[in-house]
This record gives sequence, structure tokens and C-alpha cells, in this order.
Amino acid sequence: MQTIPLETVTDATRPAIRVGDLVIDEGTIAAEMQFHPASDRATAAKAAARALVVQALLHQRASMLGLADASLPEPDEAAVAALLERELEIPEPDDGACARYHGAHPERFSQPTRLRVRHLLLAAAPDDAEARDAQYHQGTALIETLQATPERFTELAQRYSKCPSREEGGELGWLSSGQTVEELDRALAHLPVGLHDRPLASRYGWHVIMIDERTERRALPYADVVDRVRRDMREQATRVALRHYLLALEAEIGVEGFSLVEDEADGALMQ
Repeated sequence: MQTIPLETVTDATRPAIRVGDLVIDEGTIAAEMQFHPASDRATAAKAAARALVVQALLHQRASMLGLADASLPEPDEAAVAALLERELEIPEPDDGACARYHGAHPERFSQPTRLRVRHLLLAAAPDDAEARDAQYHQGTALIETLQATPERFTELAQRYSKCPSREEGGELGWLSSGQTVEELDRALAHLPVGLHDRPLASRYGWHVIMIDERTERRALPYADVVDRVRRDMREQATRVALRHYLLALEAEIGVEGFSLVEDEADGALMQ
């Protein structure tokens, strides 16, 4: 981080932010903004300023403890890790707390809905209306054939599908949410077992879909996920401890022109 001693800055040119005895100039904030993409410049600038303030606080504290070289512009990762290992107090969650957390967050510790799917892709570009119309009608005809003779799915997939899965008879295996393109993913979530009665559209064309098996979302027993629960709780405790630690450093070292306390109120401090 580019900083300049406070005493060399005149009132006319003083930057907006000071951390302890260092000031952060506007050019440094502008350079940091590239690492904080946002919908507008003001949001990106605030995120960049936040990151630089946090970096400066950690660097100054690490320097005070002899863990970092104060002459360097910023601490290295090893110094920050050593600092946090030394100063953060993170309580270990007990079994009772873990069990309560598991009970309160069933959505975090569940096996998602899964579908065992076969499909047949009739390819057509999104902007080729003529091809999409022709392939839709082809898909409708294939569905009619499969309704009468479902055992022909493998044969028809190998003959007509443009997906590499045709070599496996259209088999996609077990799918859960997020494992296929968004538009198809949304449709699959609501399909029952069996051959779907019309082609489904995606950016790639039309899909003839067969759901061979479906297992609904179910909560996993605590004993099966206790390690995940404990890890989640420790991560949460670490975030809380770090947030409090940075606010304490802000009060001790002093920050002007930026407030981590206000970021705390906005829920943005640890973003």
C-alpha cells in the first residue's frame, strides 16, 4: 500500500483517510479499486478504502508486535497469519451448540433433490428461428414414438442427439441443482419420473427428457454431518472474532476519514 507520513501532508492536499500515523492517498484507493468490482464507482471506492484500512491496521499491529517489518509498505501473508493466530480468540463450539445449530439450519445440512436423467438434444442456435421450429417438431415426433415404445430411447438418442451423451444412450446420470444450464435446471426441478410430454428448450436447442428416478431433498442426521456443522460454526466464530478485532484496532490505532463501525452497521465490514 502506498502511504506517506502524515507530517508531510499539507492541509490543502491532505488525503481523506488516515490510519494511525499513515495516510492513504486517493491514487492508492483508485489503484485498489480494480480488485473490487462493483455496480458504480462510489461502491468500488468504498470497498477499496475498506480493504486498505484493514490492511493498514493489521500491518501496524503486526509491526508493534515485531511480527512485520514496519519499513515495508504492507505485511506479508505469514505476518498476518502469525498475528491472527496470536491475537484472535476463537471459542470451540461444544456438542450442544453444534446440535442446536444443526436443528436450526436444516437447509444447510440436507441432501439435495436429485434426478437420474436421460436426454436427447436436438441442436438449434437461439437466433435460428427456422431451425428451432423444425427441431421442436422433430422432438414432438420423437416423444410420440417413445410414448409408444420407451425401450427405444437409447437407439433414438444415438441416432438423433447432438450431445456427447448420445454415446451412452443419452445418460446424464444423477443431477442436482446447478449441474446443467440454468434454463434446463429450472425445468428439471419440477418434473416427475417418466418421459416428459414435450420438448424442453435451452440455449442449445430442444431436449427430449426422461426422468428415470427422483429422490427428494432430505435432512441429513446430525451424526452424519457433525464435522461439517463444527466447521461451519468455527468459520462463523472466526468471522465474528475478526470483526470485533478490527473494530478494536480501529479504536486503539485510530482511523480518520473512514469508519469500520459504520461498515459494521451496514453489514459490509467482512465482505
